[in-house]
Amino acid sequence: MKRIQSFLSLPLFQETPPAQWTGRRRILYWVWNYGMVLAAGLGIGLVSLLLALGHYAPGIARGYFECPLILALNVLPVMALTLLFYGLLGRAHWAFLASAVVVLGFSCGNYYKLMFRDDPLMFADMLYLREAGNMAGQYHLFLDWKLILMLVCVVLGFVVLRFLVRGRPRRGGRIAGAAAGAAAIAALVPALLSPGIYDGAAAYYDRLSNRWSATQQYIAHGFVYPFLYSINEAVETPPAGYDAEASAALLSQYEDADIPEEKKVNILGIMLEAYNDFTRFGTVDLAADVYEVWHDLEAEGYSGSLLTNIFAGGTIDTERCFLTGYSNLINFRTATNAYPWYFQSQGYTVEGMHPCYDWFYNRQNVNAYLGFSNYYFVENYFTDLTGGGVALDDIFFPELLKTYQAGAAQDAPYFNFSVSYQGHGPYSSETCEWGELGDYVINDGRFTQEEQTILENYFGSIYNTNQHLKELTDYLREDEEPVVLILFGDHNPWMGDGNTVYEAMGLNLDLSTEEGFYNYYATRYIIWANDAAKEVLGSDFQGEGPTISPNFLMNVVFQQCGWEGPAYLQALEPVMEQVPVINTATGLYVENGQVTDTLSPEGAALVQEYSCLQYYRRQNFAYRTE
Repeated sequence: MKRIQSFLSLPLFQETPPAQWTGRRRILYWVWNYGMVLAAGLGIGLVSLLLALGHYAPGIARGYFECPLILALNVLPVMALTLLFYGLLGRAHWAFLASAVVVLGFSCGNYYKLMFRDDPLMFADMLYLREAGNMAGQYHLFLDWKLILMLVCVVLGFVVLRFLVRGRPRRGGRIAGAAAGAAAIAALVPALLSPGIYDGAAAYYDRLSNRWSATQQYIAHGFVYPFLYSINEAVETPPAGYDAEASAALLSQYEDADIPEEKKVNILGIMLEAYNDFTRFGTVDLAADVYEVWHDLEAEGYSGSLLTNIFAGGTIDTERCFLTGYSNLINFRTATNAYPWYFQSQGYTVEGMHPCYDWFYNRQNVNAYLGFSNYYFVENYFTDLTGGGVALDDIFFPELLKTYQAGAAQDAPYFNFSVSYQGHGPYSSETCEWGELGDYVINDGRFTQEEQTILENYFGSIYNTNQHLKELTDYLREDEEPVVLILFGDHNPWMGDGNTVYEAMGLNLDLSTEEGFYNYYATRYIIWANDAAKEVLGSDFQGEGPTISPNFLMNVVFQQCGWEGPAYLQALEPVMEQVPVINTATGLYVENGQVTDTLSPEGAALVQEYSCLQYYRRQNFAYRTE
């Protein structure tokens, strides 16, 4: 103990250098203190890189050290931040802790998000912290060796700095340190946000990870760097080559077309949470025909595949692509051109419901910006039915039918777009909530009990949803009011942390293959009409539709109804015909039936025009809001 005390009493470890120290000794003293502060920041950055991998193989981490640029852009901002805190706080250990809380706090959020949903943390997610906090309670947080190692490093770093880096700069030194840290951060900003530099590291992630996976592309760049780079996506900027006059001229080639009075039918759209038809994959042996209702509706209606941009989460991407016709979404903060506004302009009553909370994805505000006159949530509708909780399909579907009946009874035509909640993951791996093991999936020992339970809960939920869907369509089938029903799933479901259940199924999710790409992103859509609507519109609403992105789904609806629609929708027709799938998560397209990352000159020109047209459309609101 005396030796330790003697060691700690050395002049180098005191709060100020001894008065008799001058010249080199004084310089050495401050080099030690500032150097250790920077080294502490380096350590935080390296620990963040450890967590950046999530559940992926450690081989990806080799790229962090083989590419000095990636390593530098991950650790230099952290070192600069630690230096800034040292200047502000005047104590190395507190500066280290403050920097660790910020950087490793976000790193842990990214780590859990990767583990639970295979989805990295983006800067735009900061706009939805309330949702993230509430959804986190549905998952089982855990401590594994990486997180334990992180905590050990933080504790050790704090202790070491507390006793061995005790230098307290005077006011001038603190100002200089803070200024240096701030200047370093400012100097790094252009590099951190540069698309050219970010893409310049592509050779490394092409070699070390799956080039088609947006998640793997992200983690191959680390965490701090791609997180800060994602600021570019959180702030809308004009696309390259944007010319407002050219976009206006393109749009002026089309005229908004009214829906003829005699052709106005009711529209009922339902996006089903995490709904997909797994019989298409042939990887699960079902003990019950859980999809009978869905398959019957497909046989009666017009159906196809929907190539979404999301997997196991991010519901609003599919939802808002459909409602707006945009492939690139923004954080809606004001009234924005969208199809609900068009239906309002055509005299429709426009409303919908989501049996969850109004703050979830800020739907309360955003749906109003998109043109919904009324939207029903837990707070303003379901709370009396659920005691304030989220409503499942046994409540959602009957209430949706009541809302439709009330709307269809009005003099005005009726448009309703609603989003279910029941299929939302995660699904329990401990308790069967819809029956017993083997009720929905053959229990032949192929899966562990936890995997089997997850599957039972998912397919039990699907079966229950379909029974309520049958009740709804049975009513609509006999309804004298003409109605067109649009059904689609928003994304594939969560299936175990790290997609373990998908792996047990043997389902190919390898995004470097075309099959894996379709399996990962594709759900199904159905456009179904009752006899009254078929008679009014002169369409049989039958057949196999095209494989499309969600942003083109409304085009297909209008085609089936025989409507021309707004000028913007008409302008999308040639784009959809040439490039029906634009996958913003991967940068892949489908052109001429082939998945590609390189479009033909004609396809590239159409997509470029479309990108500019979207931006122009968002900047120039066209509807009256009185």
